[in-house]
Amino acid sequence: MGSATFRLVVMPGDGIGPEVMDAAIAVLGAIEARHGITFEKETVQGGAGQYKETGEAMTEAGYAAAERADAILFGAMGLPNIRHPDGTEPAPQLDLRFRMKLYAGLRPIRAIPGVPLVLASPRAKEIDFALVRESTEGLFASRGKGVMEGDRAARDTMVITRDVTERLSRFSFDLAKRRTTRHRSKGPRGTVTLVDKSNAFLSFAFMRKIFFEIAAHYPDVDARQHSVDAMALDLVRRPWDFDVLVTENMFGDILSDLGAGLVGGMGFAPSGDIGDEHGVFQPCHGSAPDIAGKGIANPVAMILSAALMLDWLAQRTANPRCAEAAEEIEDAVDAAFASGSIRSYDIGGQDGTQAVAKAVIERLGVATGA
Repeated sequence: MGSATFRLVVMPGDGIGPEVMDAAIAVLGAIEARHGITFEKETVQGGAGQYKETGEAMTEAGYAAAERADAILFGAMGLPNIRHPDGTEPAPQLDLRFRMKLYAGLRPIRAIPGVPLVLASPRAKEIDFALVRESTEGLFASRGKGVMEGDRAARDTMVITRDVTERLSRFSFDLAKRRTTRHRSKGPRGTVTLVDKSNAFLSFAFMRKIFFEIAAHYPDVDARQHSVDAMALDLVRRPWDFDVLVTENMFGDILSDLGAGLVGGMGFAPSGDIGDEHGVFQPCHGSAPDIAGKGIANPVAMILSAALMLDWLAQRTANPRCAEAAEEIEDAVDAAFASGSIRSYDIGGQDGTQAVAKAVIERLGVATGA
């Protein structure tokens, strides 16, 4: 297949966002010529800093650019001291999810060789699961719509719809099928587990019903159900036993952070917010203003988010070059940390943002023999 060109919107954002974004762009630049891929980049500003200066967290022109793009690479947005009058934070990343119907929040959790793990079990190195967080409904459906009853009570409503649950379930079963062919698979494969609270809430019983209806169309994938409280326990006791977890928005928000904690922290946790037409790829971590500008932020989550973007583009365009580039980046990250020569600040090392990016770039092609 010949070369491919993609329109890429880059949103660096606040805090450490621009620093980790620069690292990811450098890694992408190193693989472009090797794989015949070109990214035509357009930078779109936005976030809490822009809100403070202009009253808009992102302009309509910025949203329009995102909608025209083949993919969006997103750094981090938000600052704790900048809020709307109602006390909530400006969050263009959430606006993008709703406006672009990015219903599937994909958050891979994988043990990286050489990165210290919190669990003492020798099986901890087998941790390799993907959490799929529904990103437009659940408790987040009430964002901006909550009701105050004087000073007596506040009410937010959870929403689960058939349409989105069907799409989310299909996405998760298709993901489980693709994961059976991953070249570095470590844990069990071909299993999707719905994480809910269907024993107590009608909305989750409805979600469970739809999930198993869709499961019937995937006889080669094992469909299971787990209560969210039991899952929080089992992600600490036996996280290596899971493949794909699918859950409601708020539950996914919480469990994905727990998962990140199992494999070294938020600096190693990539994500993608994916819909039928668009994809936004960003690290799970926030803007970390306490370390912004110090050059010590771990860029791995941002770099792996770029790899996740390439893998998604490979699926959308049937371009094997994108898939090869995604695998090469993941292999290079693994090789850099497995060597023991690189250790980021968040895991007790002294290697800053640029040093980590340089180590990954140096290993591109070496780990795969390309």
